[in-house]
Amino acid sequence: MDLVEFGALAAEEQGLVVVATARADGSIQSSLVNAGVMAHPVTGQDVLAFVTYGRAKLGNLRRRPWTAVTARSGWRWGTVEGTAEIAGPDDPLPGAEDIPELVRAVFRAAGGTHDDWDEFDAVMARDRRAAVFVTPTRVYSN
Repeated sequence: MDLVEFGALAAEEQGLVVVATARADGSIQSSLVNAGVMAHPVTGQDVLAFVTYGRAKLGNLRRRPWTAVTARSGWRWGTVEGTAEIAGPDDPLPGAEDIPELVRAVFRAAGGTHDDWDEFDAVMARDRRAAVFVTPTRVYSN
């Protein structure tokens, strides 16, 4: 499996994937997000991207910037392991300064649509949501 195949698998389930991060004690924190494949906003390299908020996942990724992301559809599954970069109101990413447009782009890459982008931007800003870009180091499946 490669990253493009992973993205297609995730799209079969509306982009829903499980993101796992490492806590300080080495245990795993995981949650469900929508993700998609897109070009990295600075390097142009294909990456897996998702939007998230909150202390747990972002805090873990700030301190330990690696993750495993798993998609499944039926009995088929795939996992992307890689390093994470964050771009958001609390996490500047040099070369990617337009955070509202970047969050929109990630949301669309994950299959999202919205009827009112101004409202979308307001919610993302209020929740301090950030875009996460995972550069794969390993992609595998069953």
